[in-house]
Amino acid sequence: MAALHELGVAALHAAYAAGTLSPVEVAQAVIAQVARWEPHIAATYAFDAEAALAMARASESRWRRCESLGGLDGVPVTIKENIATRGVPQPLGTAATELLPAADDAPPAARLREAGAVFIAKTTMPDYGMLSSGLSSFHPLTRNPWDLAMNPGGSSAGAAAAAAAGYGPLHLGTDIGGSIRLPAAWCGVFGLKPSNGRVPIKPPYLGRVAGPLTRMVSDAAWLMEVLARPDWRDATSLPPQDIAWRDFEVDPRDFLRGRRIGLLLDAGWGLAVEPETAAAVQAAARAFEGAGAIVEPLAPFTTRAMADGIDRFWRLRSWLDMEALPPARRARVLPFIRDWVAPAAGCSAARLFEGYGQFAALRDAAVAACQPYDFVISPVAPVAGFPAEWAMPSNDPARAMEHIAFTLPCNMSEQPAASIACGHTAAGPQGGLPIGLQIAGRRHDDLGVLRLARAWEQLRPPPRPWPEPPATPESAARN
Repeated sequence: MAALHELGVAALHAAYAAGTLSPVEVAQAVIAQVARWEPHIAATYAFDAEAALAMARASESRWRRCESLGGLDGVPVTIKENIATRGVPQPLGTAATELLPAADDAPPAARLREAGAVFIAKTTMPDYGMLSSGLSSFHPLTRNPWDLAMNPGGSSAGAAAAAAAGYGPLHLGTDIGGSIRLPAAWCGVFGLKPSNGRVPIKPPYLGRVAGPLTRMVSDAAWLMEVLARPDWRDATSLPPQDIAWRDFEVDPRDFLRGRRIGLLLDAGWGLAVEPETAAAVQAAARAFEGAGAIVEPLAPFTTRAMADGIDRFWRLRSWLDMEALPPARRARVLPFIRDWVAPAAGCSAARLFEGYGQFAALRDAAVAACQPYDFVISPVAPVAGFPAEWAMPSNDPARAMEHIAFTLPCNMSEQPAASIACGHTAAGPQGGLPIGLQIAGRRHDDLGVLRLARAWEQLRPPPRPWPEPPATPESAARN
């Protein structure tokens, strides 16, 4: 039997129902795993072991009374710190924030609390979530469990690192341009960006979604069953829909036979795809083809003008937010972020409007390009990793969008998209760095994306063992 902190949701639910395991035992095991890893990867914020154990004891009591709240009752979960949880301040990754306790749970956290999940900790993010990195002016530097010298990615940095390190089965992140899928790829875990509006969120914002990061597709399906429930506070959310989230299991050949899959290896702009990444994605495409799918190359459909316009809009929005801060607080923002927004000071209204228009241009281009296919596969990121201390793969404020050319379109087009490990690089202390395969589906076909990801889990070679915490001071010296 797997160690308690490694058990998935289905196994935990069955064990709780049978009385062979207690939520308290599982919470204790996860807390112990956090203690082993946390000095090295710094993935958590507001970690409160006693509060987690209190939630576990309440769950244990419900199970004993045969009053379980459902599939997630007693299951450990971490929550990205920009998703409000009652009574916990939200620094938003930056030292510039005033630390005031949140008055209420945001919708995703509210659904998890109602379901009886055990809140292990909040997880870290970079300043305002505007970096694909574990670098923050507020949190300690978050590192990648596969290689402590490398970055976990972001902005759901702590969530992905926690998933890879085994801080329980469920981790909740957010994504506006790749912030779930990018760290999922670099940390070798599964990450789902649901269709926009599928998971109610507060505050809503163009392209912003909340979704799961897990080690297995099955755990993400159990989590989506709870997250996708309605909440009136998000006026942009989709109408409630009866989706059989747990009906994700497929026979790969039955599912793939005759499916049309587009293969996108050139995004049209951004960093060049590294050879090892391209080879891993092409190998996945061949496996899908071998199982009966029709795989066709997909030409680039996004442009540099789209990327630059969106970048211009985001810079100005963040510049306005920072200009509203008192000078002393503004000075605490990560210098990289300040350098990134600085050019926006001279942006005219006409240039801003032109930039805003590129959101729609990218949306329409992505929907049109993907429409002929059941799914589109691509790299998640063009590179397999970058140094822990960097803000992003380019580490250049003037080239801040270069690594999100494959992920950004699905946020704008509102398509569901997932990251799932499809290989490793040749070099690395734990046998190489993970490489992520992106699976994008048609708008609102979240379950289809889960099913194709599950098919890939069965087709791919056996995954490598999960990383273990350093055993010696020398191996932890990078921290």
